[in-house]
Amino acid sequence: MTTQTAAPADAVPQPLVVRTVPLDDLGRPHDADAGTPDPADLLDLLPSDAPLAWVRRGDGIVAWGETLRVEVTGADRFARAEEAWRTVLAHAVVRDEVRVPGTGPVAFASFAFDDDSPAGGVVVVPRVVVGRRGGRTWLTTITAGPRLGAAPTLADVLGPRVPPVAPGDVEYRDGAVAADDWRDVVAAGVAAIRAGEVEKVVLARDVRARSQHPVDVRWALQRLARRYPSCWTFSVDGLMGATPELLVRSEKGLVTSRVLAGTIRRTGDDAADMARAAILAHSSKDLEEHEYAVSSVARALEPFCSSTNVPDVPFVLHLPNVLHLASDVTGVLTAPAGDAAHPSSLALAAALHPTAAVCGTPTTAARALIARVEGMDRGRYAGPVGWMGADGDGEWGIALRSAQVDAQDPRSVRLFAGCGIVAASDPAAELAESEAKLVPMRDALGRDA
Repeated sequence: MTTQTAAPADAVPQPLVVRTVPLDDLGRPHDADAGTPDPADLLDLLPSDAPLAWVRRGDGIVAWGETLRVEVTGADRFARAEEAWRTVLAHAVVRDEVRVPGTGPVAFASFAFDDDSPAGGVVVVPRVVVGRRGGRTWLTTITAGPRLGAAPTLADVLGPRVPPVAPGDVEYRDGAVAADDWRDVVAAGVAAIRAGEVEKVVLARDVRARSQHPVDVRWALQRLARRYPSCWTFSVDGLMGATPELLVRSEKGLVTSRVLAGTIRRTGDDAADMARAAILAHSSKDLEEHEYAVSSVARALEPFCSSTNVPDVPFVLHLPNVLHLASDVTGVLTAPAGDAAHPSSLALAAALHPTAAVCGTPTTAARALIARVEGMDRGRYAGPVGWMGADGDGEWGIALRSAQVDAQDPRSVRLFAGCGIVAASDPAAELAESEAKLVPMRDALGRDA
């Protein structure tokens, strides 16, 4: 394994050797007697050690092991991460027998929200990837060596299957800012808006959790995937969650970004929640917040696209704990000239980050306000998280509804939640909204009923 902290990945002792084969005849239920799990449930394949995942509605990719690791920091962390990835690919030996998004060489990554955060960013090239898309499954192995070997099988790469372990009793305490004091943080944000400093700002808070047993990330991932199937369940370098917000997907020249802004808590009563959805859809405060977020995404994509489609009105996204105003912004990348290539999905994610949905408007002023009043380092919360392939295509979410497991102490976890603040925001209501947004990760660390 190679780690780089400031330069492209030029210390790989040998080229990466990448082999992707179909799993259409492997891992089916009839193999259950041999102890081989069905890859239809991708998360069941993961080992407990440093699992990697990007899964939605049963499709996606999961991975484990590290063939290469690149760590970056600073304002140019995205560009340096992509440079390292391109350098590695330039010397890779690849045989891809499936050729769909997510096959061939794949890297998982997550990045800090703020340029100055010591959390920086990490790119992990795994040893094993298993994917599923549209009923097709595949296996990719990534090693360092001089040549391709025999076609791998699932049995070759699966270790002993150990079920996820519950974290046991979990105690929660205030994070960097106590819950009661966070209302003052929101009030400071509202005052800045009314003074004309910004139009909108997103303010976040953290909660500290301590578990009885070391946190098995797989336990949380499986609970999140079951309860939030419409979200993107992810795990990269101890950062785990189920985000409802797709920063950008790039696939064969088409780009998509799902924007969420404007939230109301669900009651658990279907009739009451339908009424609340109607209230949300007509709330001037929430519609204003949503418009800022959509406009920021559309503006960021415009330089890269020959055409974009921005919905006139948002739809209401129903999640088990909250209702969101949501819009899917789409675009067609401008045809590259000559031998040039489309911008990569990571380059697009870098151009989009941070959107108004996680920062505010105008961006520069909102970031400065966050640094001044929020009272914590977000780490990789609200930063881009996802994966990219050899052709630059990939999927990047915003690390929301998420938590970070302490690398030095796996019983210690930080949970995060944030709220969009506009002139009409009420601090008490925003605190209640943040509590609703903490529910997914609290449930993920809980016991089975």
